[in-house]
Amino acid sequence: MDKTLELLKKSDALLEGHFILSSGKHSNKYIQCAKLIENPVYCEEVANIIGEKLKEKGIEVDLCVGPAMGGVIISYELARKLGVNAIFTERENGRMTLRRGFEIKEGMKVIIVEDVITTGKSSFETVDVIRSCGAEVLALTSIVNRSNKDEINGLPIISATKIDVDTWDEDEIPDELKNIPATKPGSRSLK
Repeated sequence: MDKTLELLKKSDALLEGHFILSSGKHSNKYIQCAKLIENPVYCEEVANIIGEKLKEKGIEVDLCVGPAMGGVIISYELARKLGVNAIFTERENGRMTLRRGFEIKEGMKVIIVEDVITTGKSSFETVDVIRSCGAEVLALTSIVNRSNKDEINGLPIISATKIDVDTWDEDEIPDELKNIPATKPGSRSLK
């Protein structure tokens, strides 16, 4: 079994039910990476897996940027593995931005670090912030890639594991989910 999947299961991070994802899509499964991250040993193991995959691909970075909230801790842990700094973006008035004195210098080589990538929305809001500073984004990284893609908008996705999970728009929810109350465990508010 895939080591990351094993750690997610040991952490009780793989949930079943009816969920509304941060993207607004509905799913019968949810990956609550916070349950894995709360264990520092598991978090370090997953960061090491992502770091090794970056090394195998020859990707060297100057900075890890994690979109808040899900990317903050894993970004720090991956940065520690890579020997670089970690910062995070967060929403202010509904827009992803840099705060708290964080800076991204022109020409820096940066990776985005997420807990889970589904549609890439938070990642690409962060890509825009990084590019506006004149830095280069080399890859999207995550604990779990559930996007069913190897790249989004030309950026490779490098994840500790891939998990295929079905998602549906609200008007396409299957009958078996319609009678289950939906919960929204993600951190991004829907408009």
